Amino acid sequence: MRRARVPAPIGLLAGLGLLLFLLPLAGLVVRAPWGQTATALGDQSTAVALGLSVFCSLTATAIALVLGIPLAVILARTRGPLRNVLRALTTLPMVLPPVVGGVALLLAFGRRGLVGSILNQAFGVQIPFTTAAAVMAETFVAMPFLVIAVEAGIRSLDHRYEEAARSLGAGYWTVFVRVTLPLLRPAIFSGAVLCWARALGEFGATITFAGNFPGRTQTVPIAVYLALESRPEAAITLSLVLLAVSIAILVGMRDRWLGAL
Repeated sequence: MRRARVPAPIGLLAGLGLLLFLLPLAGLVVRAPWGQTATALGDQSTAVALGLSVFCSLTATAIALVLGIPLAVILARTRGPLRNVLRALTTLPMVLPPVVGGVALLLAFGRRGLVGSILNQAFGVQIPFTTAAAVMAETFVAMPFLVIAVEAGIRSLDHRYEEAARSLGAGYWTVFVRVTLPLLRPAIFSGAVLCWARALGEFGATITFAGNFPGRTQTVPIAVYLALESRPEAAITLSLVLLAVSIAILVGMRDRWLGAL
């Protein structure tokens, strides 16, 4: 079967679109201070930002796993308008500007927020501008990626295995833990990796809700933004680290996440 020829105007526009992606990445790679990479990565402030980013992103991913898998189950097994409403609320952080998400978190969990005022008055707990705030901001923007991947995995399951387990007398939790979750391992893994990558690169909600405090809330994206003026070589090096992580994830995951979306 012959392939249809692509008209030249479409090919030209596609090439321009590809250049829009490639040129910024090429500029980052070409202008990178490769000879100073080790020095920049070995700088104490850089190492602290990297360590904090890894800690916050992994913690956010763990929280997303605990909360997101049950949410995905509800979304996958709910019918009618309620599912559409729940799905819209769950995926809203994916399209919401991150800064707006940070403002929303501040108004909810700030010292005078809906929940934050209660925590402050009753327990003396203040969440904003702490490491916990950075973790919450990353969880808020990253968990939808895990939920969507797991929900898609549940929908694609062969539910005959679950039905067979129930027919043999297994209860809901036994079926869920010993049948459903093992079948969902590929989807859970894919969603967790995407969630972690999104959390690692989060900037807007974090700086709005958690601020910029070295060693406490200054993650790698914030460090990159601040280093652009005073230490551009460090900013480029950290950008390369995030770029390498992103490429590795996209190549490793291939097209699994496209099916989830």
